[in-house]
Amino acid sequence: MTTKQIIFTGGGTAGHVMVNLAIIPAFLKDGWTVDYIGSKDGIEKDLMEPLEGVTYHPISTGKLRRYFSKENFKDPFKVLKGTWQAHRIIGKKKPAVIFSKGGFVSVPVLVAARMKGVPAVIHESDFTPGLANKLAIPFAKKVLATFPETVKYLPEQKAEWIGAVVREELFTGNREKGFAMTAFTSQKNVLLIMGGSAGSQKINQAVREGLEDLLNQFQVIHICGKDNIDETYAQEGYVQYEYVQDELKDLLAITDLVCSRAGANAIFEFLALNKPMLLIPLSRQASRGDQIVNAQSFEKQGYAKVLEEENLSTESLVASLLELKKDKFEIKDKMNQYRSSEAKQKVIEIIKKQAN
Repeated sequence: MTTKQIIFTGGGTAGHVMVNLAIIPAFLKDGWTVDYIGSKDGIEKDLMEPLEGVTYHPISTGKLRRYFSKENFKDPFKVLKGTWQAHRIIGKKKPAVIFSKGGFVSVPVLVAARMKGVPAVIHESDFTPGLANKLAIPFAKKVLATFPETVKYLPEQKAEWIGAVVREELFTGNREKGFAMTAFTSQKNVLLIMGGSAGSQKINQAVREGLEDLLNQFQVIHICGKDNIDETYAQEGYVQYEYVQDELKDLLAITDLVCSRAGANAIFEFLALNKPMLLIPLSRQASRGDQIVNAQSFEKQGYAKVLEEENLSTESLVASLLELKKDKFEIKDKMNQYRSSEAKQKVIEIIKKQAN
């Protein structure tokens, strides 16, 4: 029997890779040959390289900007080069199907897939499709949505709501390991703060300026982004990490409350794990506003409190976190009503159906 081949793509942020990380092991287990097309130096390369059984192929990518930049003139040529490279990889690997998680690296891959006649499936995590997915959708056979409301923004004949795909290993966290890593105790609430895979200077600054007040109420795990650790703040009850991958499950096992950006993959993971959250979505000045809509949806359903970035200060952060602590049991009651659908299995079935 010939081994089935699949290519995954997606990158730019950790959110564009997490669903791939959740699904890839199932294909490896079923004996598929798995390849990944990503950028030369994106976070997807760092996240994929430790994964055994996956061959990583870097291609040229152009960033899709909504603002004026001199780089905008070079980017079409980078995308063309990336399309040619992806076309060559697809021709050599002959995959039965391609699965894309979005991000600008996926656009040349989806264009090349269409040129090669390979069916592609896209997954859209956010409430409304991102620019990369909007450009890639015409080249895909199926587009899967996390939010039920997203379907109305997608071509009717391609769209399907499947819910959130959550990494199973997040449910296997070990509290003893989490407490050993942090030197925390079970006597005081643990607050996990993360500003997205790249970190957020604004959140980091507000946290550190309000640390004295926060440490009166919480033990604080601060995932602050690459090169953002500041040892001058080192003290009992406060630990800093640039980025956490394998040990995240153990840290989440001891976490009572979360303060986070509002990327769809992350917030659905916190929901599945029953972690009340304060969401600080990226502002419209820094993004297309997708995180704001994600956060509003969660706030409306009673899963989260929201602090707009424009209103973020040391005082507003501390006050919002104290309010979150006060209402955590009420929020957990709402979260208990949410049942994580069998989204992961549905995605795998849809991919395999397209492959056939």
